[in-house]
Formats: sequence, structure tokens, C-alpha cells
Amino acid sequence: MLRIHFTSDDLARIRMVPAPDPLWEVLLSSYRLRHRNGALYFGDWRRTVATRLAPSAHLLAALAPPTGYAVDFLTPTGAGPSLAVGMEALRRTPRTRLRNDLEELHDRHPGRPLPAWTRGLAEGDPGAVSAVSDAVTAYFAAALEPFWPQVRRQVERDRQWRTRALDATGWEGVLTTLHPSATWHYPVLELAFPADHDVHLEGRGLTLQPSFFCWGAPTTFLDTDLPPVLVYPVERSLDWSASPHTPRQQAVAALLGKTRARVLEVVATAACTTTQLSERARVPIQTASHQAAVLREANLIHSRRHRNTVIHTVTALGAALLHGECGPPPFLMQ
Repeated sequence: MLRIHFTSDDLARIRMVPAPDPLWEVLLSSYRLRHRNGALYFGDWRRTVATRLAPSAHLLAALAPPTGYAVDFLTPTGAGPSLAVGMEALRRTPRTRLRNDLEELHDRHPGRPLPAWTRGLAEGDPGAVSAVSDAVTAYFAAALEPFWPQVRRQVERDRQWRTRALDATGWEGVLTTLHPSATWHYPVLELAFPADHDVHLEGRGLTLQPSFFCWGAPTTFLDTDLPPVLVYPVERSLDWSASPHTPRQQAVAALLGKTRARVLEVVATAACTTTQLSERARVPIQTASHQAAVLREANLIHSRRHRNTVIHTVTALGAALLHGECGPPPFLMQ
């Protein structure tokens, strides 16, 4: 059982996140690949992506076994809905966090020795940290990016429903509907969990993070000193993973050209540098730079210099073109 202990200040500091967190979805979707439950929702997705993932999925599996504890540093706090920001936070993980999490992983899975490369990771070796970051990026590109607009819409629908519930019933109505197991007796929220685990908020508030790939019980960090977050499963529609090439995407590709439309979709998924844009769109860096310049002139993306790099983000107009929506996509609504 998970018990989250509130104070009166914490109720005023609950935050509902409006968009999926890429790193939580990476972690939780990796479980969906290794477990056969939820076939009605995830079966087609598994069959579509399973053959693309061998190297990145194997590395992530070493840090997130099929059951039990997964290292907390795979889902850094404060990353929000941007994959680029999440990757930067992951690369900046302090050495003590890396070492402590890996020691915890070893202690909780004594019959499952860690691969030799994790010794360098525990010491904060930049190459080992980059290998994890690269694996997460590759996994996201292969398993999640083609489906991200659909995942985002499912999460946004959940957020809209809970916002209405908050207006109608207050936080009690929101907290007790996060999961069938949820019970609220002030000041404690109880939910199903694989083990007994208590989180004392102590005025820090609570972030409610909806997740498409969370299945079964909600989840949270093992380390209660980390900023409190509760990741809970959203309601899903059965047709979420129908072909990622929707009629609208086909129309945008016809309008802009396939390469330029692909570049715009990559930028809309997460802010990125020109190098990252080249990698994720699978085009030469010169092509990525040229296409970004054309999209910027058309006011479909915005580019700003940060130190020695240029960061590209989608504009409201670019998002509206891709998704047929007025206004920015959920991950820009902060």
C-alpha cells in the first residue's frame, strides 16, 4: 500500500501536469514490452515496435528489471514534457545519485547481477552516462515518437476531465478517482502499491503526472527525499495506436513535403538542437539546418541561441498546422 501524507499546505500545492512526461513514458512502456497484460490496448503497439528496439531496450532493461525497483535517475524531476530537457537533466545526474540508485538496484535484486558497464555509470563516467542518455533517446524515437501525438491527446483528455472534476468536487473528487484503489481520509491518500511505502509531503506539494503506459497501480519514486510525484494511469481509447500516419499528417506532408513535415513533427514533439533534429528526423545536419530555417521563416518554429547551440521549438501556428488545433499543444501550456 502507498500512503501519501498531506498537510493543509500540500492541498494548496497539488499540481496537475497537462502533458505526458517522455521519460516516465519511456520507463513504463518498457514494462509494457516485457509483460503481456493490456494486450487489448498495447498489443498492436508491441508488434509494431518490438523489432526496432534491441540495443536500447536491453540497456534500459538492466536499469529497470521487469518487476520491482527501477533506478530513480531514469525519470529526473523537473524535466516536464520536453525530451530535450529531460535528457539534459539525466546527463547532469549527480554521481552520488547514480551510485546510490545502482546500489539500491543491486540490493533489491540480489540474484540479478548488474552488467559490467554499470561500474563506470556508478562512478559518474561521462561515457557511461551518455550511453544511457543515447539509449533513452533511441528508444523514444523508435517506440514512442511515431505515436506521441496520440499519447498526448489521451493524456490531455484525462487532464480536461480532472479539471472539470476539480471544479465540481474539489481535490477529494480528483484524488479518489486517480485509481480504483484510491481512498482519501484526510490527511492520507492510500493507493495500491507493490509494497508498503509512505511519502510525507511536509509542505512540498504533490505533482500528479498522468501516464498512458502506466498499467495497474500508480507509481512514484522510492527515494522520498525527491520532489513528490504520483504517476497514475489514464483512461485509454482502443484505437489510440491506429496508423501513426493519420490523414492530417498525410495532408501536411503533401503541403510541406515529406522531409519538411517530418522536421516539423520532430520539433513539435520536443524542443531540440539542430544536431538532435538531424538525428531524430534521420536527415543530414545540413538538411536539418536548412529545413529549420525555412520553417522559421514561415513562423512554424522558433529558434533561439543557447550558448553554442540553437534550440528549436514549435510555434502555436506550427502546432495548429500539425494537429488542427487552435493554440499551442499541451506541452507548451505551462
